[in-house]
Amino acid sequence: MTRLADTARSLFPGVALAALVAMAAQFLSEHYGAPAMLMAILLGIALAFLSEEPRSAPGIAFSSRVLLRIGVALLGVRISTGMVQELGLGLLALIIGGVLATIGASILAAWVLGRDRLFAFLSGGAVAICGASAAMAISSVLPRREEGERDLIFTVVSVTMLSTLAMIAYPILADRLGFDMRQTGVFLGGTIHDVAQVVGAGYSVSEETGDLATLVKLIRVTMLAPIVLGAALVMRRRAPEGAKRPPLVPGFVLGFLALAALNSAGLLPVWFSEAASAVSRWALLTAIAAVGMKTSLKKLLDVGGPAIALVAAQTAFIAVLLGVGIAVIA
Repeated sequence: MTRLADTARSLFPGVALAALVAMAAQFLSEHYGAPAMLMAILLGIALAFLSEEPRSAPGIAFSSRVLLRIGVALLGVRISTGMVQELGLGLLALIIGGVLATIGASILAAWVLGRDRLFAFLSGGAVAICGASAAMAISSVLPRREEGERDLIFTVVSVTMLSTLAMIAYPILADRLGFDMRQTGVFLGGTIHDVAQVVGAGYSVSEETGDLATLVKLIRVTMLAPIVLGAALVMRRRAPEGAKRPPLVPGFVLGFLALAALNSAGLLPVWFSEAASAVSRWALLTAIAAVGMKTSLKKLLDVGGPAIALVAAQTAFIAVLLGVGIAVIA
């Protein structure tokens, strides 16, 4: 009990700060019409120095991880199999194909240019599937090597930074391309790297777009399991004995799918769905603020140019592929 109280005390300052930023973003949204999610990430970036403050850092990190996963899991109450059916086999194939094509093109480009194919697979998987989470999962099955930790750290930083930029730029790009709400949801969910930024971008457009973007994103996330398992079989090697492996399918995805299944079966009462939806929105808004507070634009300048160019090219590849595919299919 004492340990729980100590943990709560250490987390409170950071969580409270992230919640205050979320409330400020909601105030701006209600009074000035600005998208709450977008305001939360921008306000958070302006307060990034707080994530380096010892008293607030643990709570900010907790908010960006745990509250995000709780918020996404609870979004399952708003999803049903009807939405998946409405997506259609064509778009579903496009999303899955986009993931596989991005990873394949990354490895091929590295082979042609004489670059490290393991790094290309690591960064390509992170871009194609789910950002930092995919990077950590893929890294766990790659052969042990001297550059492994450096490549993982770089990949996590770069995909997070590019994903944050995409969260701001892609809704504008989708509008310029003439995409409707449905097409925009598929585009955002199919191209932005991290779940947090997909949620932020989607709900900055509309609730319909946010729901669909989250669904599409989680379809990409579920591909982490077969990709990592396939990589392990191809490498025929295991991660260092005793190393902690991240789950192949994150628990929050399983929670999302379970709630979506219950909702599809009509087993969730209306009051529960409404309460869960409200908790989800505030958890996500607070998590988005915390993600912004952990984002340092300066860090992107501290890594190598060729590696940045590769991740940027991977990001552009999946965006162009999905953009063209959506224009043709949807």
